[in-house]
Amino acid sequence: MTGYTGTPPRPLDLMDLPGVGRFLRWPHARTVLQIPLLMIAALMVFDGLLGPQLAPKNLATVLTWVHYRGLVVLALLLVGNLFCMACPFMLLRNLSRRFHTPARMWPHRLRGKWLAAVLFALMLFAYELFDLWAEPRLTAWLIIAYFSVALLVDSVFRGAAFCKYLCPLGQFNFVSSLISPFEVRTSDSEPCVQCSTKDCIRGRADSAVGQTRRGCELWLYQPRKQGNMDCTFCLDCAHACPYDNVGVSMRLPGEELWVDPWRSGIGRFSRRPDLAALVVLFTFGALLNAFAMVTPVYALEDWLAGLLGTQSELPVLALMFLMGLVVVPAVLLGLTGWLSQQARGGDRHNLGAEITRYAFALVPVGFGVWLAHYTFHFLTGFWTFVPVVQSFVADILGLPLLGTPRWELGPLVPAGWLFPLELGFLGLGWFGSLLVAYRLAALDAPRHPWRAFIPWAGLLSLLFVAAIWLMGQPMEMRGTFLVG
Repeated sequence: MTGYTGTPPRPLDLMDLPGVGRFLRWPHARTVLQIPLLMIAALMVFDGLLGPQLAPKNLATVLTWVHYRGLVVLALLLVGNLFCMACPFMLLRNLSRRFHTPARMWPHRLRGKWLAAVLFALMLFAYELFDLWAEPRLTAWLIIAYFSVALLVDSVFRGAAFCKYLCPLGQFNFVSSLISPFEVRTSDSEPCVQCSTKDCIRGRADSAVGQTRRGCELWLYQPRKQGNMDCTFCLDCAHACPYDNVGVSMRLPGEELWVDPWRSGIGRFSRRPDLAALVVLFTFGALLNAFAMVTPVYALEDWLAGLLGTQSELPVLALMFLMGLVVVPAVLLGLTGWLSQQARGGDRHNLGAEITRYAFALVPVGFGVWLAHYTFHFLTGFWTFVPVVQSFVADILGLPLLGTPRWELGPLVPAGWLFPLELGFLGLGWFGSLLVAYRLAALDAPRHPWRAFIPWAGLLSLLFVAAIWLMGQPMEMRGTFLVG
């Protein structure tokens, strides 16, 4: 009996699904997704500026800090970067470009993730410093600022400079989507070999509809694209491809974390310390963001205030974030990288290169923490949008059509389900990180992978235990009337 030698089955492609595929191939699909989100954003800004300034009664705070964050992580877990696909910020940008075409390129020295990483850390810091979950007006101004900066940057620079180099929300989605189950990629390599026009990145004129199909504005050339980093799922490449050869295909989640090919628009992960730094901020930021909502944080803040001799929150939070996002990660990663080098008996990488290479193993456990944290708030406060919408329609619009606001609404699932669900998300993240770390160690030390793997497994397990402890603490139910 001979083994199976046939062609392996083609992975599931959303473009092949009835209805879904036809919609995704439609050139206006993204616009149709963006319009409702733009309308919701406008209502949030309106209510945030003019509505009640009690957070649980305002659309700006409830929809932003409870529902948006929960939906984003669930979409990333189940499909991929759907928020960037439907991003309303880009709708206004696209409309403006009908009247003005930017000519400048983003400065070469800023073509990395260092600035984006700093902005990501500053957003986490501002969330705590200004209590954004409790401030509808500040949340509304944050939304306005996001639209304004995106419009300004992309009115000056070509491509999608704001998405690729600045947007903190986009960076969160890019890192998270590294373990998403779907990827925008070519279906067959042969048409790309024959293609001489490279329409997927250059764009093309479509005489059938009298429009220009733009190519990828994030400079990801499809035949050399690998994985989801920097991909907004905009599908411009799919619409521009004259061979209908770009799809949204299922893949093994996280597989791109342990392979290191040259990636179009990105290069090699192992040579991108800026990307590694973003991953580290993503992971330790997840722990710090959760820690800021549990009871022990108050004791730490009181101790730091006494140590600094101040009653101001700014220096206390600044020190806490400096320790949580810079000092502690540097010490833990430095020690782990050194132990890994010593365990395999050689300096195949210098310490910086070692940390850069293995930092990507943090992505699954980091995403597991964000997922457990955000779904806790999302599931606990799921129905809170109902009374807020009822109140908005009645009190702000003067149309009591939806009845008396039902402020007692809240959880989607029983409270007893939440902690086991959180443990499941954390466990999946931890297991995924262990798998990535082992695969990397097997490439570095094929004869004795366990020697290189054990130190990193120890660090990942430490983060896992810390996350379990955090999720087991009483947590503030910010922005709602609920009690954690």
